[in-house]
Amino acid sequence: MLAACSGNSTPKSAPEAAPAAPTVTYQPGADASDVIPTAAVGVQVADGWFQTVSLTNPDGKIVAGALNSDRTAYTVTEPLGYGMTYKWSGSVVGHDGKAEQLQAKFKTIDPQKQVNGQFQLADGQVVGVAAPIILQFDASISDADKVTVEKALKVTTDPPVEGAWAWLPDEAAGSRVHWRTREYYPAGTKVNVSAPLYGVKFGDGAYGAADSTLSIEIGRRQVVKADATSHRIQVINDGGVLFDFPCSYGEADLPRNVTRSGTHVVTEKYADFYMSNPAAGYSNVHERWAVRISNNGEFIHANPASSGAQGNTNVTNGCINLSTGDAEQYFHTAMYGDPVEVTGTSIQLSYADGDIWDWAISWDEWVSMSAINNKKPPEIPVSAPATPTDAPTLSGTPTTTTPPPARGPGG
Repeated sequence: MLAACSGNSTPKSAPEAAPAAPTVTYQPGADASDVIPTAAVGVQVADGWFQTVSLTNPDGKIVAGALNSDRTAYTVTEPLGYGMTYKWSGSVVGHDGKAEQLQAKFKTIDPQKQVNGQFQLADGQVVGVAAPIILQFDASISDADKVTVEKALKVTTDPPVEGAWAWLPDEAAGSRVHWRTREYYPAGTKVNVSAPLYGVKFGDGAYGAADSTLSIEIGRRQVVKADATSHRIQVINDGGVLFDFPCSYGEADLPRNVTRSGTHVVTEKYADFYMSNPAAGYSNVHERWAVRISNNGEFIHANPASSGAQGNTNVTNGCINLSTGDAEQYFHTAMYGDPVEVTGTSIQLSYADGDIWDWAISWDEWVSMSAINNKKPPEIPVSAPATPTDAPTLSGTPTTTTPPPARGPGG
């Protein structure tokens, strides 16, 4: 019998794969157009690494960027410009040891219009506890695009407080959005606002022109209590009565002479002011120590002519009259954003009185005026002005630099 023979054989090994050539991926893709200038921009390489890499604008300036640690990804770290063509340059080396040049370009969107937004407050300003934050745009924004714009806005406070954005009816200049707290700010609150609007779509071919930021601080808590039935005015500072003055309110013989009830906000003050009110028959009347509390012409100011009525009778055209000495004392304590709570009259402060009537709106209504909630906002005429268009003119030299002087009837 023959025995089977056996032996060992060595299998052949598979051939090694050739080193891979590099694969480059651009973001946005090569030759892309209408790229948003704040979009993520970069380039990555697989099966290789960057020797050099840069992105340049049409003037040849290198855009800021950064490589990762293993040199496989490069990210642009600054916003791009509108309507510009950008070019990639540099080289990559693949695992195959071969070098390839970077060759790609893309173009950013060229807006039909660039929309600016400006805060009414100055950076670093100290304001009163009722001061709203107002962002005024130089163009109208559609309801749909207001959602996008509002989502870009951010307010942070220390300590935290509850607040909300609300879109008020457009002015002639454009749309406007206000941020208001639910209750008055605590004294000393620090407020930071971020409005990164560059690259944000505003609709109809318009995009945000620039980012804006604002940092303000809330000062002491000062609230003016103004009860027209008492013919007096109290200034409450940090919980204590600072002043308790006799005064005279609107005569109320005509609606235009009624001091409006509701929470007014101090917006500016003048050591000397010239008031004109054609409807009341006077022009360029010199008044002292005038503190504006609304854009309908209501001031707290000195008026020696009404001194006999102060403390007992309401005789003014709507302003709150004090003696010269009392008005000067109050004037020096007044600050932009201080609330003035008027009670005891027959007409409520409203949109018809111009800015700032934010505190005349209930909190539920205010929240409904946000563009990003699902509530129905109150019926406010689209023509509701920041300054009444039919207001008589006033003139004066302000003792404060913010906000810009406005106009309204005197009294």
